[in-house]
Amino acid sequence: MSPESKKLFNIILLGVSFMFIFTAFQTCGNIAQTVITNLNNTDFHGSGYTSMSIIYGVFSASNLISPSVVTIVGPQLSMVVGGIFYSLYIAVFIQPTTWSFYTASVFIGIAAAVLWTAQGNCLTVNSDENTIGRNSGVFWALLQSSLFFGNLYIYFAWQGKTHISESDRRTVFIALTVISLVGTVLFFLIRKQEDTKAPREEDSANEILGDSSVGCLNSVISYINVHYYVFAEKSIKLSFTKEILLLSVTTAYTGLELTFFSGVYGTCIGAVNRFGSEEKSLIGLSGIFIGVGEILGGGIFGLLSKNNRFGRNPVVMLGIVVHFIAFYLIFFNMPNNAPVAPMEGTNDVAYMIPSKEVAILCSFLLGLGDSCFNTQLLSILGFLYSVDSAPAFAIFKFVQSICAAVAYFYSNYFLLQWQLLIMVVVGFFGTITFFTVEWEAAAALAARSSDYSSI
Repeated sequence: MSPESKKLFNIILLGVSFMFIFTAFQTCGNIAQTVITNLNNTDFHGSGYTSMSIIYGVFSASNLISPSVVTIVGPQLSMVVGGIFYSLYIAVFIQPTTWSFYTASVFIGIAAAVLWTAQGNCLTVNSDENTIGRNSGVFWALLQSSLFFGNLYIYFAWQGKTHISESDRRTVFIALTVISLVGTVLFFLIRKQEDTKAPREEDSANEILGDSSVGCLNSVISYINVHYYVFAEKSIKLSFTKEILLLSVTTAYTGLELTFFSGVYGTCIGAVNRFGSEEKSLIGLSGIFIGVGEILGGGIFGLLSKNNRFGRNPVVMLGIVVHFIAFYLIFFNMPNNAPVAPMEGTNDVAYMIPSKEVAILCSFLLGLGDSCFNTQLLSILGFLYSVDSAPAFAIFKFVQSICAAVAYFYSNYFLLQWQLLIMVVVGFFGTITFFTVEWEAAAALAARSSDYSSI
C-alpha cells in the first residue's frame, strides 16, 4: 500500500470508528431529555440539558491539557480511552441514578477533549495542503452517518409511543453501549503516522528524557511539565492572533447550533402534542434527516474541494443561508415553550398549525448548514496550522465546547424565540469573520505562487 493510500485508509477508518461511537452518543443526546422527562416521576431528578452543559463545560476546560495527554500517550491510545468513557456514559442510562449520571458527565467531558484533540492530530498528520479539504469532508460525512443509524432504530422502535417504558429504555441503551464499544475497538486498526514536532519541544523532550541522573518517573513528570509549558505558551500566543480571534466567532456559532440541533430541537419535536402518537418517533426521524444533511454536505464539499476555484467562502455562505431559512421555519412551526415543556408536552400553537413535514425539512436544513461550517473550519485550520496542529484544534474545540455548555445551560430557561435570535446574531457575525480569514489566506497563498484550487 502506497503512503497516500495508507493515509486515506486511516482517514476512512477514523471516520468509521467515530461513526460507531457517535451513532451511540448522538442518538443518546437526541433522546436523553425525552427519556429523562419520562423518569422524573421516580427518584431520578437529573436534566439532560444540565448534563450536556456539564459535559461541554468540562470539555472546554480539559482542552487545556488534552494536547499534552495526546502527545505523551499517543493519538491512538488516547482515542481508545476516550471511546471507553463514551461507552460508560451511555451505559449509565440502562439504570440511571442522579449521582452516576452527573459523575459520568464530568468524566466524558475530560475524555471528549482527549478524543477530539487526538482526532485533529490524526486528521492533520494523514493530510497535506492538497488533501486536507477532501479528508475533512470524508471524515465529516462518515462521522455524521452516525445520525442515521441510531435514529432510524428510534423511529421504528418508538412508533406510536407517547411514553417511554423502562423496558424500551434499557433495550435502546444496551444496544447503543455495544455499538460504542465496537467503534472504540476499531481505533486499534489505525496505522501510525509521524507528526511534526516544533524544534523547541523536541529538544526539550530529548534533553529531559536523556538525563540519566533523573529517575524514570521523574523524567516522565519533567517531560509532562515541559511539554505542557511549551503547549500553553503556544496556545496563549495563538489565541491572540488575528486569525484565531476571528475564527473564534465562527466557532462559537457552531457550538450554539450544535446544542440546538443535537439536543434542543429533538426535545421540541417530542413535546408537541399536536403531532399525535408520532411525536416520540419523530425525534428519531428528525435525527435521520439531520444526518442526511450532514452526510450530503460533508460528501459534496469534501469531493469538490480540490476543484473549487472559489475557496471556502461560498460553502460557508450556503451554510448560513440554509440555517436562517431553517430558523425562520422553526419559529413559525414550533411553539415557543417547546424546549421547556413539562412531561405531558405542550398544546400551544406558534404562527401555523405544527407541521411534521416542515419540522423534518428543518432537520435536514440544520444538518446541511452545520456540515458547511464544520468542514470549512476543519479545512482552514488544517491549512493554516499544518505544522503544529494541536494548539489550533484545542482552541477550536475549547471555544466550541464552552459555547455549547452555555447554550445547554440557558436551554433550561429560554423560550424558543430567544434561542433562535441568539443563533441568528452570532451566526451573522461568525460568517463575516470567516470571510475575512479566508480572503487573507487566499492572498497569502497567491503570494506564494500556489494554486488556490488545491486547498
